[in-house]
Amino acid sequence: MQKYLYIIIISLIFFSCKNEKKTNGKLNVVTTTSMITDLVKNIGGEHINLQGLMGSGVDPHLYKASEGDVTKLSSADIIFYNGLHLEGKLVEVFEKMKNKKTIAISDALDEKTLIGSEYFASNYDPHIWFNVDYWIKATEYVTDILIDAIPDKKAVFEANRVSYMKKLSTLKATMHHIIEESLPKEKRILVTAHDAFNYFGKSFGFEVVGLQGLSTATEAGVQDVQKLSAFIIERNVKAIFVESSVPKRTIEALQAAVNSKGHDVIIGGSLYSDALGNTGTLEGTYIGMFEYNVNTIVNALK
Repeated sequence: MQKYLYIIIISLIFFSCKNEKKTNGKLNVVTTTSMITDLVKNIGGEHINLQGLMGSGVDPHLYKASEGDVTKLSSADIIFYNGLHLEGKLVEVFEKMKNKKTIAISDALDEKTLIGSEYFASNYDPHIWFNVDYWIKATEYVTDILIDAIPDKKAVFEANRVSYMKKLSTLKATMHHIIEESLPKEKRILVTAHDAFNYFGKSFGFEVVGLQGLSTATEAGVQDVQKLSAFIIERNVKAIFVESSVPKRTIEALQAAVNSKGHDVIIGGSLYSDALGNTGTLEGTYIGMFEYNVNTIVNALK
């Protein structure tokens, strides 16, 4: 693995030192997660060549760069990634490429506002897209980067920014309304496969408990399952949730542990956590994903 990673790093450094070449006269932009891909698409549109590394159902914590990724990354004029060690296996690659072409979305945020964790390498929760206000700031940041790269498209990018930020503001207001009207505060307990929803919980008044930690690279043990099953019974939690990018076996084991103690708990559905849904579907967009998650959570817990 180290030898392969070394080859990737050397290849990317070599290509980043070459003169940048645009395809069809457009900027080559590469993104890591599907959330970032959707964001950049909303701003750049047809004026950039956009390629995302991670598709639907892909876990960024465990993602490993392929040979095809090396080609995409090396030919990119700009690379947008999440940062905060979300892309665990790619972190070293991006750190070795530290230059103007690698942009961490999380750099748009004030670290003092982030959720910290003594158990995670970055000391911050990387799941920033579940705070809509953060995503609005990320939208502003991405727009500024693209304007700097393609100044003659400034008016277009700024118009796209205004339009998308209005949609995000509407999303936040609508989701708050649905939750406040449909789900009493005592029922706002969200139990999921791993700690991806803390920013969501903080924004919308949920107590969030993940079976695994912030990174899916950590494994849930028997003690973790037993401890969480006791919590579910004590708090009379009605439903728990699997995640689209995390194997469901751990949540199924948790459900079995709870049910074996005489308490009924259902699997309330599958939530999109570290990746969007399939391209071309409503859930394949950030806004659609958020709406789907909130509706699934509310319907299962109310």
